[in-house]
Amino acid sequence: MEAKQTLELLDSGKADGLFAELYGSSETAVQRERYKEVVKGFEKEFGDRDLLLFSSPGRTEISGNHTDHNHGKVLAGSINLDCVGAAAKNMSNKVHIVSVTFDQKFTIDLNELEPSPKKAGTVDLVKGLLKGFQKSGYEIGGFDAYITSNVISSAGVSSSASFEMLLCSMLNTLFNDGRMSTVAYAHIGKFAENYYWDKGSGLLDQMACAVGGLITIDFMEPSVPKVEKIEFDFSSQNHSLIIVQTGKGHADLSADYSSVPNEMKKVAEFFGREVCSQITEQEVIDHLQEIRAYAGDRSVLRALHFFEENKRVEEEVKALRENRFGDFLQNITASGNSSWKWLQNCYTNSNYQEQGITITLALTELFITEKGKGACRVHGGGFAGVIMAMLPNDLVDEYVDYIEKATGKGNAYRMSIRPYGSICINDLL
Repeated sequence: MEAKQTLELLDSGKADGLFAELYGSSETAVQRERYKEVVKGFEKEFGDRDLLLFSSPGRTEISGNHTDHNHGKVLAGSINLDCVGAAAKNMSNKVHIVSVTFDQKFTIDLNELEPSPKKAGTVDLVKGLLKGFQKSGYEIGGFDAYITSNVISSAGVSSSASFEMLLCSMLNTLFNDGRMSTVAYAHIGKFAENYYWDKGSGLLDQMACAVGGLITIDFMEPSVPKVEKIEFDFSSQNHSLIIVQTGKGHADLSADYSSVPNEMKKVAEFFGREVCSQITEQEVIDHLQEIRAYAGDRSVLRALHFFEENKRVEEEVKALRENRFGDFLQNITASGNSSWKWLQNCYTNSNYQEQGITITLALTELFITEKGKGACRVHGGGFAGVIMAMLPNDLVDEYVDYIEKATGKGNAYRMSIRPYGSICINDLL
């Protein structure tokens, strides 16, 4: 569809309906203009020719904190912040990408897909995605893409996975007749990060961005994770997700992040196993003295968090399916308390006077206690960074003013769960 026809389509009532589903009815006009800017930008950069529009969301981890790396269970959701792009084949062996948000413009030759020595940056990531398609037996080809994103960086909502899944959707639609599964997308994104960024990523971020809506993932078999979509209308509960940026930690957190999976695995190692999903909580309790001596006390606590967090994910899924939203919120709070007390990923011991996450959680708990409504927890990897709060819509503005007084203006982001993952917009119009 040519640019002119696409712009006319964006003015249609059908487009308004889709934008309301993706972003909320109050955002329809803003998003229409955003998409028009993408179409016009593509036309200016690459000429007036047939193009397709794509969208890929960021994600939020609702529960299942630090469970995926030990093959546990996670509850996640796609959010109303996304990467949006226009793309078209160019009948060459070159990929041309313009990323407006990050002021990047680059070209990749399909015959030169080896990573650079530094293994970093967007170019390497895109090369990794293209190579992942080839290794997985899918087709690739030359195309042009013009991309913008409002997925917040460094806020635990997976801006990189959103970008990866957007490109997977483009490649699937343009060269593979839309036959690929979202699980295939996720594995290709993981491959790109593992081998072209040297980043030991799992599948959580990519799966949540690609599938969309509320999903639960069981990583017991990580090569073929069990993914279930939960049919639940989050908007009907009149609650919003708020992600609060608590300030960037000044310590190097690499050792902290690595210690969590390693210590859990140390407990499994006592039993001759690799990960905690291969053992039981009762086995740990029955051999507690020996395991404390073998792996250490914090390792035991982190393993116990793993087992209990898996149960919470199951309970939350059940509560959502049975429309027990209050019970769901109680388990969100319990998840946060476990991360704080048992998992211990709310601040780093290397700089214990810097506790942005715990300060922000404490203030949020005071607010929730006063109002008698809501839930909060650490969000993502932890140690520094962000928390998540879930509050009734009529309290959100008050909470944002309250928490930004402590954390700084512009650090709280209101979000909602959107029903779609990585999509070709034209397929839904």
